[in-house]
Amino acid sequence: MTAPSDAFKLPPRRRAERLSVAVVTELVELIVTGQLAEGELLPPEGPLSDHFGVSRTVIRESAKRLEEKGLLIVSQGRGTQVARSGSWNMLDPVVLSALIDNDETLGVLDELTVVRGNLESAMAGAVAAGRTAEELARIEQALQVMRQSQHESDSFNEADVVFHLTVMELSGNRLAENITKRLYRRALESTRYHGMQYEGAFSSTLDQHATIVDAIARQDVAAAEQAMRDHIIGSWQRRRFAPARDETGS
Repeated sequence: MTAPSDAFKLPPRRRAERLSVAVVTELVELIVTGQLAEGELLPPEGPLSDHFGVSRTVIRESAKRLEEKGLLIVSQGRGTQVARSGSWNMLDPVVLSALIDNDETLGVLDELTVVRGNLESAMAGAVAAGRTAEELARIEQALQVMRQSQHESDSFNEADVVFHLTVMELSGNRLAENITKRLYRRALESTRYHGMQYEGAFSSTLDQHATIVDAIARQDVAAAEQAMRDHIIGSWQRRRFAPARDETGS
């Protein structure tokens, strides 16, 4: 009898990894929503295997991934325990998405916006301190694209993102840029972050960006920092509490 072709074999480890992704996603959600509380012991492998319909190998692999994300503590003789939230890797895409998607109070987005605002503020100040004429021209061009697309929401929002990414890149602060991009992009995927759009959003957003550009052009570090922080935190607060949806935000 001819042996089956290798092309039709399903590598067990690759299969386990795919199953593990689904198990990890559900376990992360159970933990961040408190259904598996901090300090609580994870159920034994057997019941978890039955619940998810996967092998114990997949459960062990999933637990290992959650340990790497800081959500679980595996102790010999004590079992696997849910870690305190201060130990979670909240920049991990799966963890951050679960936190945002399951936060009814919008508190996570409030915290995210404060962190993002402070990091981008520092980066705007760095750009103001050392920008070249060519770098200023790039930022001014990004603002001009926003002006040209202000009557088309999707194009305007894309131009808005490009403006912020340009400032981040030109700051030269790779660590701040990396962290902020992770936060910013994950937030943009959430309809909650876009919030309720407020009246006059196009014009006020353009004015705020123009203030940032002006401070950078004058190489006024303090003004650039303040303008960026006020813009990011202020526009989120307006979207968060806006009474009606209209136009767009940043």
